[in-house]
Formats: sequence, C-alpha cells, structure tokens
Amino acid sequence: MTTALALPRWSLAVPPIALVVLLMSYGRDLGTVLLILVCLGLAGAVTAAVHHAEVVAHRVGEPFGTLILAIAVTVIEVALIVTLMASGGAKASSLARDTVFAAIMITTNGIVGLALLLGSLRHRVQEFRAHASGGALAVITALVTLSLVLPTFTESTPGPTFSGAQLAFAGVASLVLYGVFVFVQTVRHRDYFLPKDGTGDDDHAAAPANRTALLSLGLLLACLVAVVGLAKTVSPTLESAVESVGAPVSFVGVLIALLVLLPETVAAVRAALRNRLQVSLNLALGSALASIGLTIPAIAVASIWLTGPLTLGLGAKELVMLVLTVVTSMLTLVTGRATLLQGSVHLTLFSAFLFLAVTP
Repeated sequence: MTTALALPRWSLAVPPIALVVLLMSYGRDLGTVLLILVCLGLAGAVTAAVHHAEVVAHRVGEPFGTLILAIAVTVIEVALIVTLMASGGAKASSLARDTVFAAIMITTNGIVGLALLLGSLRHRVQEFRAHASGGALAVITALVTLSLVLPTFTESTPGPTFSGAQLAFAGVASLVLYGVFVFVQTVRHRDYFLPKDGTGDDDHAAAPANRTALLSLGLLLACLVAVVGLAKTVSPTLESAVESVGAPVSFVGVLIALLVLLPETVAAVRAALRNRLQVSLNLALGSALASIGLTIPAIAVASIWLTGPLTLGLGAKELVMLVLTVVTSMLTLVTGRATLLQGSVHLTLFSAFLFLAVTP
C-alpha cells in the first residue's frame, strides 16, 4: 500500500530560518555566536535543498527527476566555488579543482567504503550489478582524466591550466558524457541500475501532489539563495580558520565537498543497511558524475568573468591517489559482490586522502 509523500516540518522551517540568518549576518563581522548560526544555517540550507530537490524529482519522475536533483546539487557546489573564488583572489585559483577532486575521493572512497562496510556488517555479503556500476566508473575515469589530469600535461599554457579552447572542449565533453550516462541510466537501460532482485527502493511512497511539488520547488530556490549568500558571508572566516590550523588553502575545497555530499552520504548508508547496495552505488557514483560532469562546464562558463588563472591540473600526489582509487574501484566493482574487506580498503584510501589534504 502506498502512502502520499508529506513534507517533514524541518524541511518547511529550515529555508526561512536560513534566509533570516542571511539577513542578520550579511555584510557584518561574524562574532562567535553569529558564526555558529551562519554555519548551522548553511548546513541546514544544503540539506533542505537536496531534500526538496528529491521531492520535486519524485513528482516529475525519470529521467527529469534525476536531472533536477543533480542540477540542484551542482548549483550548490558551483555557487560555493564561484563565491569563494571571487572573494579569494589568486590563492583561490585552484578551488574548483580541489573541490571536484575532493568530491571524487569522497564519493568513490568515503561514501562507497562506508556503504560497503556498514552494509556488509549487517548482511555479510551484498550483491550489485557490476555492469552498471562499472559503466559509471568508466565515465568517471574519462571525465576526471579529461578535466583534471590533462591540464597537468598540456603545453598551450604554462602551469597546470587549460587554454580557452581546451577548457571549452573539456566542458562540452564533460556535459555530453554526463548527458549520455543519464540517458542510459534513466531511459535506455534503466533496469541495469535497479537492485539485483529487480525492485526499486523499499519505500514505495506515492508521488507528491502538484501543490506539494510546487511548494518544494519554491523552498528549493529559497535554499539556493541562502546557500550562496551564507557562503559569501562565511568565506573569509572559513579561509582564516583553515590557515590558522596550518592546513593548506586547498582544504577549503575538501570542506565544500564534504558539506555538499553529506545528504547523499546519509542516503547511501541507509540504502546499504536495507540491503540495497545498488542504490548506494547509484547515489555515490552518480554524485561523482554530476560533480565533475556538470561543475566543470559551469566553471568554464564562469571563468569568462572571473579574474585570475583557473588551475585544474592535479599534482603528483593527487595523481597517485586517483590512480590507486580507480584501480581499487575496478577490483571492487568487477565481482558484483562486496564484503567488509572492500569497504575497509576504500575507507583506508579515504582516510589517506583526508590526512594528506591536511598535511600535504
């Protein structure tokens, strides 16, 4: 028996509260209390935005639902990146690269590892469709190589940067590959991405009414406004805090990615605990694809009016972590079965990434 989808009270309260916090803090020096409120408002707005995007996605169905959710999350990520780059000057030139790379590491090692570990602890062995997850990994590998690896080795411009034409090609290629993947996942071979038993998620809630979906759409837009404004407000304090603990400025990108991907992490773990590992992998790998497949084109367009260079190429340390992650992910996904061993390996790689991000 299906039940109508109702909006929880917190999702109704958070967007206006976040906007109030934005009005209270915008253009002011942040004291301790106000800083805490801004951080809570920012985290709440991100969480509520993703929730309302899911409600709208549930109403319109596939493939448009997946596109709405991915675009909403990417708008949040791009808004945070562009806001911090615009206010950070030359030292923020690598923020887009750091955030996208962090998103890849968080999704493929952190979210996947946590889902594999916790799901296997409850269910011992979990099964998934190797051809679906392997295909997603192939697209991720191609996208990250075209966008973040090649700039280190191109010769048209000095340093790990793209020329204008190269950046345009990378942006278009990323958008095309992501579009093809979404079409395959939601239309052409949708059944490939369902759990092994051929069913969807356990919760068969009826689609929300038009009024509920429109309300969620309005609240989603309010959340996005709050995210952009609060990010601009807190960005100087965030960068100062990172510098005060001796961490490199690139760690700001890690914090952004962790914040944006928190709702997906919770959803992936819940699915794994319900023995729906395929759903967890769809969330994790889909988030990685959206992060790079939509963020790079958006940043390419934003670079037209952003001043200063746009550093995209990864360093040697990051390249080693990327190769290790791709190889490990291939070995994990090729079998179609997972235990806590694979989860432990991915979480170890994620721990190494975090440790090296703080102490490079």
